[in-house]
Amino acid sequence: MTLHEPLGLIDAARELRGFQTEPAQMRAGAPGKVGRLRLGFSLRDGRSVLHDLYRVAPLLVQQALYWDEAMPELPVCPIISVGGGILQGDRYTIDIAVGEGACAHVSTQGANRIHCMDANYASQHQTVTVAAGGYLEYLPDFTIPYRGSRFLSRTDLVVAADATLLYGEMVLAGRKHHHVEERFGFDLLSMDVSLRRPGGHKLFAEKILIEKGDPTIAFAAVMRGFDAFANILCVTPPETAARIKERFEPHFPIEAPRALSGVSSLPNAAGLMLRAVGVETYDVRHEVRRFWRIVREEARDRSLPAEPYWR
Repeated sequence: MTLHEPLGLIDAARELRGFQTEPAQMRAGAPGKVGRLRLGFSLRDGRSVLHDLYRVAPLLVQQALYWDEAMPELPVCPIISVGGGILQGDRYTIDIAVGEGACAHVSTQGANRIHCMDANYASQHQTVTVAAGGYLEYLPDFTIPYRGSRFLSRTDLVVAADATLLYGEMVLAGRKHHHVEERFGFDLLSMDVSLRRPGGHKLFAEKILIEKGDPTIAFAAVMRGFDAFANILCVTPPETAARIKERFEPHFPIEAPRALSGVSSLPNAAGLMLRAVGVETYDVRHEVRRFWRIVREEARDRSLPAEPYWR
């Protein structure tokens, strides 16, 4: 398995045309600013293992852990960033592959902080592949874009028809408790995701684009009254998706809601999407966890362990 080279395609994105100046400190994409991570999971003697690991700082995974008491066969890999956050000119590439019949859980050690920028931008390209009968939970922590930051994320999902992928994107509007101008004070946040089958058949694509000064952010049907949101994709066979959707209860309280959430079907019978908005990150996490538990129970006949006290 080889790491993809997406930087040219990302540089050509229309929304980045105004952010091409080189940083004064270190040029964009210089050594030390290109983080690369490759994870490969497969079945070995009936057990899912991390058989392939390649890493270039500031991205790091140390080893697979098996601490999930509700699903002890699940290798768990937290992605560690030794750089303290994403800086201007950073270019990250992440490849995750789950082989036939294998399972895995990939997360991050904490929030993905996008620091303030006065030149250029930061980008991340992810390719996630789940082979026949595979199961992957890829649930990074919140992305927090600081005031003046510019960040583009592109994610390509390749999932077999009988596999299950739970993939999440969670975003906080900024360091809302740090300064009033931090809330949606970033210059650019561009996040797109596409889904296809291993043979190339395209099933779904979506893009979230928030540019500085966009008035639609304050609309009642968008983010008015809320500072955190999540888009969680569950790519799974139609019969599994139907059971999940039947069990998940939308959350739409009428008075003073802390969070709102609901599930909709993806195009081409590809699965489901959970959308949730909340006042704080923990309000959104609660809705994500409700959905996550049902997905795991229906897809793998396992539940979730008790919620960690620090969440």
